[in-house]
Amino acid sequence: MTDTTSLEQSSEALVAQIDKLTQRTGEVRAQIERIIFGQREVVDEALVTILAGGHALLIGVPGLAKTRLVETLGVVLGLDDKRVQCTPDLMPADIVGSEVLEEGDDGKRHFRFIQGPVFCQVLMADEINRASPRTQSALLQAMQEHTVSVAGHTYDLPKPFHVLATQNPLEQEGTYPLPEAQLDRFLLQIDVGYPDMSSERHMLLATTGSETTTPVSVMGAEELLQAQTLLRRVPVGDSVVDAILAIVRAGRAETSDVEEVRRHVAWGPGPRASQALMLAVRARAILQGRLSPSIEDVLALAHPVLRHRMALNFAARAEGVTLDSVIDRLCEPHR
Repeated sequence: MTDTTSLEQSSEALVAQIDKLTQRTGEVRAQIERIIFGQREVVDEALVTILAGGHALLIGVPGLAKTRLVETLGVVLGLDDKRVQCTPDLMPADIVGSEVLEEGDDGKRHFRFIQGPVFCQVLMADEINRASPRTQSALLQAMQEHTVSVAGHTYDLPKPFHVLATQNPLEQEGTYPLPEAQLDRFLLQIDVGYPDMSSERHMLLATTGSETTTPVSVMGAEELLQAQTLLRRVPVGDSVVDAILAIVRAGRAETSDVEEVRRHVAWGPGPRASQALMLAVRARAILQGRLSPSIEDVLALAHPVLRHRMALNFAARAEGVTLDSVIDRLCEPHR
């Protein structure tokens, strides 16, 4: 068998696997949309996050089904999910777990580690900005390294592991803004808006009757892990790579040729933003039924990837400049 024939067969096998994954993700999306109405873009961005193996920060006012979405994702994807309601008095041990002193049958005392809710496959951190900085930092190691350290011992978290955190943008009293280091750990920031009228009407009729719709499992943890591995084999063209690098690097005041960025951006996206965008565009291409990502995917995901990895200076806020307008400016040359 020649090298050319072997390469062709390998390519055909990859195409077949991607096609199958596209079909499976379509089934997952359809099942989620039986429960979540009028939030196609939010659902897609949440699925992009999971397929890419990342974490998501969902921001929206109360009542927009953020919690319901996370619960539905856990069921449909066949993952073990747990929830933590973040409050100012929540301690790190309430999330990661703690050691307790026990006395055995032989009369000897020993420590036993009791796992916290972080030992799951999908952790929902509800209103994460209400937790203290000390408690928020307990999630940092878990999100980045998929391990936790307690009393000098390191414990591996289940695979896959995803944190889907929610945040209410309205009530800011008694909250602790997430530090930049933790924000950077979130693959996407998903802004959850109001549904359109027809979707809200459908939701109204579907959720206030005598019958309720419950989600069913479509995938499993093992299949999801295989999908996440396959995602990294999806080919990305040079033009897409160049667009990712151009947009991310143009968002840094130190290296940008964009006047608005040099004047208004206090700090810009780091290399992790490029990595996040590279993985996210692959996942979006699969969800859209394509074999490789395009510039369209880069433009569609630039906002959720960059909006929590950039900050405006005081002059920008005084002039009414928004991050969305700055990111729009970064994307203009590629439209």
